[in-house]
Amino acid sequence: MASLTKYMNKSKKYRVIPGFGLTLGITISMLSVIVLIPLCSLIIYTAKLSPKEFVRVITGKRVLYAYWVSFSTAFIASFINAVMGLMMAWVLVRYEFPGKKIMDGMIELPFALPTAVAGIALTHLTTTDGWIGGIL
Repeated sequence: MASLTKYMNKSKKYRVIPGFGLTLGITISMLSVIVLIPLCSLIIYTAKLSPKEFVRVITGKRVLYAYWVSFSTAFIASFINAVMGLMMAWVLVRYEFPGKKIMDGMIELPFALPTAVAGIALTHLTTTDGWIGGIL
């Protein structure tokens, strides 16, 4: 019991994750460089516009086309993903077939792979030197 009270009275606290403060600092620094600084500059730039100019900018022909392309492709991709995902889930749950574990692993890969790595890989595939871009 004496050793327990001696341990509890120590002023130094032991952390479960060593180096947590350093890694948190690096993460916050990178977040501010990549996300917060561009977002703040965007807010500062739009704050200089009058409401009339702001409405004119966001309702420009090019911007409206960009909205339309973004939302329509997102909707189409979501619909295709929902249909194909439902079919794939049905097949994986109901049937046994050779290669089922490989297919299940390929489906679970994006959950384990960081988004940036997947983006870099897909970008490389679609360049003129990539497998897909070279064909197209």
